[in-house]
Amino acid sequence: MNAAQTIKEDNRLFTVRGASKQYGPGCENCENETTRKLEKNYCPHCGTVYALQKVDFDLFEGEILGVVGESGSGKSTLMQCLYFDQEVSAGEAYLSSYEEGEENLFDCSDQAKRYIRNYHLGKVYQNPMLGLKMNFSSVANIAEKMIAAGHRNVGEMKDRAGVLLDHVNIPPYRMNEAPKKFSGGMQQRVQIAKALSNNPPVLLLDEVTTGLDLSVQAKVLDLIKVIQRDFKVTIILVSHDLSVIRMLADRTMVMLNGTVIERGLTDQILEDPQHPYTQELVHSLL
Repeated sequence: MNAAQTIKEDNRLFTVRGASKQYGPGCENCENETTRKLEKNYCPHCGTVYALQKVDFDLFEGEILGVVGESGSGKSTLMQCLYFDQEVSAGEAYLSSYEEGEENLFDCSDQAKRYIRNYHLGKVYQNPMLGLKMNFSSVANIAEKMIAAGHRNVGEMKDRAGVLLDHVNIPPYRMNEAPKKFSGGMQQRVQIAKALSNNPPVLLLDEVTTGLDLSVQAKVLDLIKVIQRDFKVTIILVSHDLSVIRMLADRTMVMLNGTVIERGLTDQILEDPQHPYTQELVHSLL
C-alpha cells in the first residue's frame, strides 16, 4: 500500500514517507544508503550533510505529535521542509484536506505550495522575526496571512484579528502595536494567532518556548492546550526539551542525526525507552 492509499484507508490527516534532505553533492562513500559511513550525519570524504534520512511519520486528527532531539538532530529541518521553507531532496507527503490526500505535497508547484501554506498549514517559528513583520501591528500581521489566502474585506479581517488576539491574551489596547514592542512570550502568542488566522487543520510549532523564562514558558504551553481544545487543530510540536513533550504530546518520535530512532505513545517513551539515546534523554528529565 502506498502512502496516498494509506492516508485514505486509515483515515490519517498527514502522512510523510522517506523525507530526506542533504546538503552537498554526495560521493561514492555516502550515496549508497545501506553502506554509507557517516560521522553522525556528516560524510568526512565529501562534506555532505544528511540532515534528514528517510523520515516517516503519520499524524492523526486532533492529536499532538511531539518531535524531540538534540540540536542538529534534524527536527527543525523537518519542520522547514513540511512548511516549504526548504525543499526536500526526496520523499512524499500527503495531507487529507488537500486534493483528498492523493497529491504528493513535495512535488507540487510553487503556487500550490503557497496555497497549502496559507490554507492548510500554520507555523510558529522559534525566532518570532521569521514569522512576524516586526514593524507591522499585530492586527496587520494577521491580516497579511488572510490577504495571502484571498480575503479582501477589511472589516472582517480586523474582526478576525481581534478575536484571535483576544484568544491568545493580547490586551485590546495593544493589538495595534508592533510586535517589536512586545516581550518574547507576547510575540509567540501573536505568531500563534497569525498561524490560526485561516483555520488550518495542521499547526507546526518549532521550539516555541526556547529562550523564554520558565513562567512565560508555562503560559505559552497552557495556551497551546487551550488552542488545541478550542480550535480543534492538530499539532506537530518540535522541542529539544522532553518536559515540554511530556506535558503536551500524545505520541512522540525521537530524532538523532537526521533519523527517527524511536517512536510511540509519549507515556510509553517516558516509562520504557528502548534506544540508549532516548534513555539518556529520559534520565536527564528525572
